[in-house]
Amino acid sequence: MLPLQTDPIAGHFASARGASVKLELFQHAGSFKARGNLLGIQRLNEAERTAGVVAASGGNHALAVAWAAQQKNIAATLVVPQATDPARIDACRALGGRVVLADDIAAAFAEMNRIAEAEGATVMHPFEGEHMTLGAATLGAEIVEDLPDIDLMIVAVGGGGLIGGLAAAIKLARPQCEVIGVEPVGADSLHRSFAAGHPVDLDRVDTVADSLGSPRAMPYSFGVARAHVDRIVRVSDDAIVEAVRQMRDGLNLMVEPACAAALAAVSGPLQTDIAGRNVCLLACGSNIGAKRYRDLVGAQDET
Repeated sequence: MLPLQTDPIAGHFASARGASVKLELFQHAGSFKARGNLLGIQRLNEAERTAGVVAASGGNHALAVAWAAQQKNIAATLVVPQATDPARIDACRALGGRVVLADDIAAAFAEMNRIAEAEGATVMHPFEGEHMTLGAATLGAEIVEDLPDIDLMIVAVGGGGLIGGLAAAIKLARPQCEVIGVEPVGADSLHRSFAAGHPVDLDRVDTVADSLGSPRAMPYSFGVARAHVDRIVRVSDDAIVEAVRQMRDGLNLMVEPACAAALAAVSGPLQTDIAGRNVCLLACGSNIGAKRYRDLVGAQDET
């Protein structure tokens, strides 16, 4: 846990009673996804281990599945969109994963299901499943252990598995703590699902934060999130990119866009929510290549 005391980050929290960031970007495979995936791999029976696993992902989940499978010498097939950061693809292969490219994230999910049926591989879904929720719950338990008087938890949202499990654990120990999710405007499946009262699909995903680009909410993870998450806010891609710069300049961290979404919310729709409260942000992942990072922050920031 890192206290947020360095400019320009600290300026956003002047009205808060305290501010910290949980540095999950230093987790195995570079994101929180390692927690749930290791649990999922450990729960496989012998026949499932022999057949291997398959996953669809924009990158972080694929890396975590490859890492967890490597720990148990299990074959892993990772289906990722063609636009996935090459650094993530190379890292999956370095971990022993077989990488299959798809046109986009929706096509990746379809190919994942086809491979599972054709090859008998077990699907490792990026957020839908007990093991992913329980993995996220271990993260929530650690946060409350470090910050027993936490008042506000702010978490980036992809599909909803992370925030649901994390919120459930935090609310068990600290029911008065508000848990708020953050989604990109162009990938707001959980925000729309909360409004509709049931899981919804998106017609299109369009965001710089590819790790948050789930095209749909799913029943199990939606149910857990709806029961424990207080609300969801949305932020623009421009705000996310600016937060990426601020995390570099204020914390010396080179993060992927998803990792900066929580900070983008603090400087945007949650500006007034932090006053007088002990706030924690989740820095969820760091998997981004140098070229992708330079393209993101702009040529003027390269020197």
